[in-house]
Amino acid sequence: MNRTAFAALLLAMTSGTAIAKLSPAEADKLKKELTPIGAERAGNKDGSIPAWEGGLTKPPACFKGAGAWYCDPFPEDKPKFTITKANVDQYKAQLTDGQKALFAKFGDSYKMNVYPTRRTAAFPDFVYEATYKNALNAELANGGESLNGAVMGIPFPIPKSGNEPIWNHKLRYRGAGVDRWNIQAAVTTTGAFNLVKIREQVKFLYGTKGLSPEQLNNVGIYFMQTVTAPPRLAGTITLVHETLDQVKEPRRAWQYNPGQRRLRRAPNVGYDNPGTGSDGLRTNDQTDTFNGATDRYTWKLLGKKEMLVPYSSYALHSNKLKYADILKKTHINQDLPRYELHRVWVVEANVKPNTTHIYKKRFFYVDEDSWQIVAVDNYDARNTLWRVQETHSVMAYDKPFLNPVLESVYDLQSGRYLAQAMNNEENENGEQDYDVGFFDPSNVSKQASK
Repeated sequence: MNRTAFAALLLAMTSGTAIAKLSPAEADKLKKELTPIGAERAGNKDGSIPAWEGGLTKPPACFKGAGAWYCDPFPEDKPKFTITKANVDQYKAQLTDGQKALFAKFGDSYKMNVYPTRRTAAFPDFVYEATYKNALNAELANGGESLNGAVMGIPFPIPKSGNEPIWNHKLRYRGAGVDRWNIQAAVTTTGAFNLVKIREQVKFLYGTKGLSPEQLNNVGIYFMQTVTAPPRLAGTITLVHETLDQVKEPRRAWQYNPGQRRLRRAPNVGYDNPGTGSDGLRTNDQTDTFNGATDRYTWKLLGKKEMLVPYSSYALHSNKLKYADILKKTHINQDLPRYELHRVWVVEANVKPNTTHIYKKRFFYVDEDSWQIVAVDNYDARNTLWRVQETHSVMAYDKPFLNPVLESVYDLQSGRYLAQAMNNEENENGEQDYDVGFFDPSNVSKQASK
């Protein structure tokens, strides 16, 4: 290698720039053998994973229209088989270590009903068009903490490094914004629980149709969370402006304490600080399965695997269910979730030297069709598997985009678990296009003091 080439390589290494832009020839795969967001169009060899044919974009006859509950478009589907403690070894190659650990710990009651695979994931055409442009222009700098040249679509549809699928998850399309209920329950070893009711209002600025990267002003998501119950937490507000270049400007966060009646900057809203109302069973960065900065970890892309993961979870999301029907002793009611065989990207994250996180190692399983993280295995400082996450979603077929409906965090050491992102007894999530000014700290202070 000559001196000029070596100097260029050294500069790229020291600046932390990930070479992510694709050539036109490689980006053109998104129009041929890959789906518009980077999944394999073809099915697998034995047909247990079918080909992608555009996803589920036509509402079924049971759907009552905009704002109505998402009914099950596959009511006739029956389980192909059920995994139990007795036969789990037959399927271990397609299970995460976390899933295998749940069978080992709760096998007398734990099971997985496996259904035919439905490749329902789909997005609007403008997201597909933006994804193609991102493939040619998007790049990460500053150790993966600065996203440049991307907007609206998936930033890295053909990932080359470990933190690219994580960025894809964080910025996957979920509409212009949402007004939703996030009902959360920390379940004890006896099966007892109290509900925490949280209203979340979100503007997905990054996904706004027609914006350029420059118009984002370094913010991808505006997020406000208001606790309405129980009384001891009611009135607590968390406000977050999630930045795209976290070296230029870290996440902006504020919290309103109703006792003090003041909105204060809250730099502790992030990383491994305890999540609101979680009874210590999740960290801040486990909201939405994973969110926030990636700078405390090194990220390694391990490749793609066929795995049994939560999918098409309409039965679990039913508004005919009470929370007590879902929340059972040691785990959620496993008669309700639907599991399917899908290809997922596997990403390993290890805590960097000279920094800290309560999870020393994490394995993320990212659905190729949607870039939703569907499962996570979290290890403690002794490299012992500690907490296991699963995310159950439904396809919002009238939008279209994928919509998480229950996120679980199982603590293998305490035997307790957390369920969050439920809304079975509330209104259905509603798409809402907020003005950016709604998330200005001064406006939040006014609203909170009323």
